[in-house]
Amino acid sequence: MTFFAQDLWNGRGYSGGWVHFHETVGVTSPSTGAALAEIGIGSPEDMADAVDRADTAQPSWAAVSAEERATVMRRAAALVEEHADVLIGWLVTEAGSAQGKAAFEVGLVAAELHQAAATALMPYGQLLTSAQPRLSMARRRPVGVVGVISPFNFPAILAARSVFPALALGNAVVLKPDPRTAISGGLFLAAILEEAGLPEGVFAVVPGGVEAAGVLVDHPAVPVISFTGSTSAGRAIGERAGRHLKRAHLELGGNNAMIVMPDVDVAAAASAGAWGSFLHQGQICMTTGRHVVHADVYDEYTTLLAQKARALVAADPSTGAPLGPVIDAHQRDRVHDLVTASVEAGANLLAGGNYTGLFYQPTVLADVRTDHPAFTEEVFGPVAPILRFEDADEAADIVNGSEYGLSVSILAGDAFAALEFGDHLRCGILHINDQTVDDEAQAPFGGTGFSGNGARFGGHEANIEAFTDTQWVTVQSRIRPYPF
Repeated sequence: MTFFAQDLWNGRGYSGGWVHFHETVGVTSPSTGAALAEIGIGSPEDMADAVDRADTAQPSWAAVSAEERATVMRRAAALVEEHADVLIGWLVTEAGSAQGKAAFEVGLVAAELHQAAATALMPYGQLLTSAQPRLSMARRRPVGVVGVISPFNFPAILAARSVFPALALGNAVVLKPDPRTAISGGLFLAAILEEAGLPEGVFAVVPGGVEAAGVLVDHPAVPVISFTGSTSAGRAIGERAGRHLKRAHLELGGNNAMIVMPDVDVAAAASAGAWGSFLHQGQICMTTGRHVVHADVYDEYTTLLAQKARALVAADPSTGAPLGPVIDAHQRDRVHDLVTASVEAGANLLAGGNYTGLFYQPTVLADVRTDHPAFTEEVFGPVAPILRFEDADEAADIVNGSEYGLSVSILAGDAFAALEFGDHLRCGILHINDQTVDDEAQAPFGGTGFSGNGARFGGHEANIEAFTDTQWVTVQSRIRPYPF
């Protein structure tokens, strides 16, 4: 299958067929700085052309039977599983993913395809009662062209979870991935879907910048935008989409809290906390960004978490290192500025706080206050700020004091008491006796507040709601008489 060769990507994008865009940009490894490939960068004109092609191709794809669309998804899933090593390799080299994280992400991509195949065959409406002697029903219809804008951190799955269900439901899709991870986050998916039999023009990958994204949001043939990324960018996209009366599904940042109760198994809690904060260098919207720990177990927990941080090494993940690099120097410097400012404000640095190149070492901050920058802001780096609390009411106030509302976890000996306490917390995702990072294709995913506008991904119901419109249909056996 020669289309998986590296030469495929050089200078190209995908717009219903492999095309050369007018401009190119180099793809480099954040671990080594080595050049990996060149990809085409779509101009605003390229983006408009891709949308026009998708708009032309979509009606024929929508007319294909649901079983045929499901078959394409199943074939694509088999191809992902067959060529998992290829996608893992790109995630490691292009996105700086550790081997385990990359393998986990590939598994999620395959699961999304299987889920999308099932979504295509789900019931798509309901029968309604009517005051008239007629058949009355509500049915779901594809919206047309879905625009997807995806980020760099989990590039494959954060594109796939919108692309696959939207396609399965009869839409065309135009994807703008982050140019830093456009191969693992877009072009690989295009190659898989083309080989699986997706018709020409139905899916396009246009790596590009802000101008290209603006065309995708503004284009009149794109009624739905699915965006995953920062809160600031999501707010701008939501405002822009609102001016055109478009739906914008926004999955944004998070400053997620993990609450450690006094009856917890402290060693197990520290292990969960390390995973939640340091997985993929903390570059996950669900990363455990705030460790809210009861005073009775605070000292033991901070000691164990710092030990785990010091035992982890950030290095080139292709060598088997458990943690890789942050994505670029700008992000590294932002992480370090937040850590430094927090230490200067009184936080106690127990581990990390230093870097070599783009490899930021796992960092633990104790004696943190709610006004410390590393606690109030989404760090998006391998940093674990720990704050002490005395009672449940204080913990709830601390957690709810954030403007973000994505994922919260509660670690406790009494799981059902923790579940009851969870009723007092504002968040889109709640985990009892687990850390804050998790995802499954069949589970709804989304946050509140600065984290987004609700569960717009995951599961048949959420995906059907996201990527279809409701249409009311009535059928009568004959035309009934009217008074004029």
